[in-house]
Order: sequence, then C-alpha cells, then structure tokens
Amino acid sequence: MVSYATVGSNNLKAARSFYDHLLGSIELKPLFEHPSGGQVYGANGKITFAVLGPYDGMPATVGNGTMIGFALGSAEAVDAFHALAVQLGGRDEGWPGKRGGDSSPFYMSYFRDLDGNKISAFHVEGTVAD
Repeated sequence: MVSYATVGSNNLKAARSFYDHLLGSIELKPLFEHPSGGQVYGANGKITFAVLGPYDGMPATVGNGTMIGFALGSAEAVDAFHALAVQLGGRDEGWPGKRGGDSSPFYMSYFRDLDGNKISAFHVEGTVAD
C-alpha cells in the first residue's frame, strides 16, 4: 500500500500556490511546511502528498514514466479537478474520459503540474474513493 507521494519543484512558491488551490479542491489541506520550503498535504492528520525541494540540493527533474494518481469519488470530481489544474497553469496530458472503451469502468484524466510532473485524477465506476 502506498502511503504518500512527493514531487520536486524548482519554484516552490508557485508550486505551493498551485497545489494549495488544486488539492484544497479535494479537501487535502497543508499539514506542515517542509524544511526545503515545500509543503506537505493530507487529510485527517495523514500525509498524502508533498511538493518539495530535492534533498540533494540539485534541481528537481521530472521522472520519466513517473505518475501520481488521485482517486476521486465521481467522474464529475475528475472533470473539476482536471479543469482546475489547467486553469491554475497545469498542462493537459489527456482530457477526462473513459479509458479502455465505452464499457470500461475507468474514468481518467492526466495533466502536468507547473514543473512538468505528471498527475492523474481518476474514478473507477462502482467504487467510492476514500
């Protein structure tokens, strides 16, 4: 079971503003500031996600093939999350919609954050996200 995920940023001020708004829309709140100047987010006192400066002090880079997914409670929530990410300056990487054919239960969207990190929002029909 994955407990949390992090992405790096080379502009933590802009990244924090982006994620404050985006993650706030799905009720993930800032829990504490990371020593790098980044921010750690979560709900119910549990860490879920963080944006931070890399520990080694080198520039943050995008992981080729790396993606972080947020399970949401409905297709409408996926639509809203993706739209907000793009509105906040994120770059579309796949508009919300069914993946795997019309009968598929997978409703997915993809975008890149301000630093180019790939993020997915998804809903699987017949389930409720925690």
